[in-house]
Amino acid sequence: MVTRFAPSPTGRLHLGHAYSAWLAWERAQEASGTFLLRFEDIDHTRVRERFYQEIEQDLHWLGIRWSGEPLRQLNRLAAYEKALQSLRDFGLVYPCFCTRKELAMSAPQQGDGAQLYAGTCRGLSASEREARVGQDCSWRLDMGQAAGHTGKLSFRDSRLGEVEVKPQILGDPVLARKDIATSYHLAVVVDDAAQKVTEIIRGEDLLESTHVHRVLQTLLGLPEPTYHHHRHVMDENGKRLAKRHDSLAIGELREQGWLPEKVIAWAKKNLSKSLR
Repeated sequence: MVTRFAPSPTGRLHLGHAYSAWLAWERAQEASGTFLLRFEDIDHTRVRERFYQEIEQDLHWLGIRWSGEPLRQLNRLAAYEKALQSLRDFGLVYPCFCTRKELAMSAPQQGDGAQLYAGTCRGLSASEREARVGQDCSWRLDMGQAAGHTGKLSFRDSRLGEVEVKPQILGDPVLARKDIATSYHLAVVVDDAAQKVTEIIRGEDLLESTHVHRVLQTLLGLPEPTYHHHRHVMDENGKRLAKRHDSLAIGELREQGWLPEKVIAWAKKNLSKSLR
C-alpha cells in the first residue's frame, strides 16, 4: 500500500488536516506500506515558503514520518503539460476565453449554490477559435465527449463501497488555467500515478472531484487506485474546519500545551455524521 498526504502550502495545518494526514499514515503503517508527503503548490500566487517548513514541523510533532523527499508540484509542470497535450490530441479539450465575470453571469446554479460552466466556448467553431489566438484562455475537458470514450466507470471507496461515476457532476472542468499551467484535477491524477499511490485518503468534500479523476485516469491510461473519503472534522459550532480557524491550527495548539495524542483524539471525536 502507498498512501499520501497532499497539503497546499498556503496556510497553517489545522485539526482537519492533522486527522487526514494521520489517517493516511496509519493505514500505510497497518499495511506495512509507504506514506508520502506531497505539496500541492501549483497556485503559486498564494504559496508562501514558510508554510512548507511549518507543515513539515507540524507533521513531525504529530509523530508522522514520510518516505523520501516531499514532491512539489511546481517542479512537475512539464509532466502536466504532456498529459494535457495527450488530451488535446484526442480532441477532448477546448479553449475557454470566458472572464470571471462572464462565468459568474452564465453558470447555472446547482442545489448547493455551486456553479457549473454553461459550456459557452464549447461550441466555438475552429475559425472562431483561430480568430482569438493570442488571447488568454483556460483549457476545459469536454466531459460529454470524454464520457463517450470511457464508457461507464466506478470507483471503490473503503467507507462508501462501490460508487458509480457521474461524469457530468462538475460539468466541463478546467484542466489548465489562464494564470497557472495546470489545475488540481489534472495534476493530482498525474502525480498519484507517478508516485504509485494505491489508496487515496482525503476528505469527503473531494468526493465529487473523484468522479472527474476517474475519467481522467481512464483517458490517460493511468492506474486505478482505491479511495477512502473520510468524514470532516467539525469545530465547536458544528462547522467544517477551514484555514481561517487559526485558533485550531496545529502550531497554535502545540504552543498551548496540547499533546499530539490529544490532537488526534479531539479530531476523531468531532467527526461529522457519515454520508451513508
